[in-house]
Amino acid sequence: MNKIDVILGLQWGDEGKGKIVDYLATSYDIVARFQGGPNAGHTLKFDGNKYVLHTVPSGIFRENLINLIGNGVVLDPIVFQKELRSLEASKVMFHSRLLISRKAHLILPTHRWLDAASEAHKGKAKIGSTLKGIGPTYMDKTGRNGIRVGDIAAPDFLERYNALKNKHLELLKIYPAVDFDLEKEEAAWFESLSALTALQLVDCEYYLNDALNSGKLILAEGAQGSMLDIDFGTYPFVTSSNTITAGVCTGLGVAPQRIGRVIGITKAYCTRVGSGPFPSELLDEVGDRLREIGNEFGSTTGRPRRCGWIDIPQLKYTIMLNGVTELCMTKIDVLNAFESIGIANTYEYGGTESDVVPFDLNTNDVKSVMEMLPGWNCALDNASQYEDLPEAALHFVRTLENHLGVRFTMISTGPEREKLIVR
Repeated sequence: MNKIDVILGLQWGDEGKGKIVDYLATSYDIVARFQGGPNAGHTLKFDGNKYVLHTVPSGIFRENLINLIGNGVVLDPIVFQKELRSLEASKVMFHSRLLISRKAHLILPTHRWLDAASEAHKGKAKIGSTLKGIGPTYMDKTGRNGIRVGDIAAPDFLERYNALKNKHLELLKIYPAVDFDLEKEEAAWFESLSALTALQLVDCEYYLNDALNSGKLILAEGAQGSMLDIDFGTYPFVTSSNTITAGVCTGLGVAPQRIGRVIGITKAYCTRVGSGPFPSELLDEVGDRLREIGNEFGSTTGRPRRCGWIDIPQLKYTIMLNGVTELCMTKIDVLNAFESIGIANTYEYGGTESDVVPFDLNTNDVKSVMEMLPGWNCALDNASQYEDLPEAALHFVRTLENHLGVRFTMISTGPEREKLIVR
């Protein structure tokens, strides 16, 4: 029985999933995105060009590969249309290879308006939303008010749209005013629906299970990171969907026993965008250097990312939640110029030392207990195999493997497609 393999981030997002999906895609027939919305930013670099995908799965640049946007995704037609136009400008032939689940929910202009008004209302307590309308859309989904891609073809689609819009306009009265040109945004939204409906719409649960049963190989692609999971992340500083392996089942319509390999991605250090706890954060010149060398600015928002050393208790937690079978490390090259490199081995809180992530990481005064390892102080450009890495880099990888109990099968030594060591 064929199984669906999973690739997802183990930290707070921005782990470099896009490049790894692009690399792995040649071994699969279908890449399926299972959750999140246009708050994702998956960056790929090849042939001297840089591409950033927000909704489209990262397998789109591989010819003949089917890419499917699952029912767990929330889709903004305006952002989606811009993305498709960018692909067309790059001569990517996607029309017959990009499928959308009819059950995926639509982000309305008023969802984005609500997001901006709600975040502005929170003031200093804001959670760091990307203001893409993701949260309000998932709220309507669980509140059973949402509009789905398949509803566009319904005879009463306009009535449903207006009913939801009017509900949002009533809600907006409780928030302070924020600038938003609804008339302009609505015009763009309705115009962009044609790009969406020009593609093949499917019942992805049937489509994917039929594909598995007929011997097709499928890779499920996650967005954001495991520490942003709505249930198991650093709540309330989280996203609005299940970013962990369990989200594959509900986001694509496949049973738990159909899950195969689970490839967990971590940077060689740690970053976070927006508010929320970050035990290994470096609020000094070392953190500034990591941000500068790693170009740690959001690919969707442009916001500077907070930086710190890699966090072992946090990674053990997400490896456990996801059932990770193998690890991939990205951005090891960012550490090339550091004399010493930190690993947060355990946490100190409540007068004890522990490797357990506490229930409320937000209010606990959690301090990381650090171990410093020697750096390698050289470029990794000539390392095409694992054994080519300098001894200090090998020691760094082995130390992490000993702590985590899972093997690194891929190590990325640069953003380009070809800079990837596969063991």
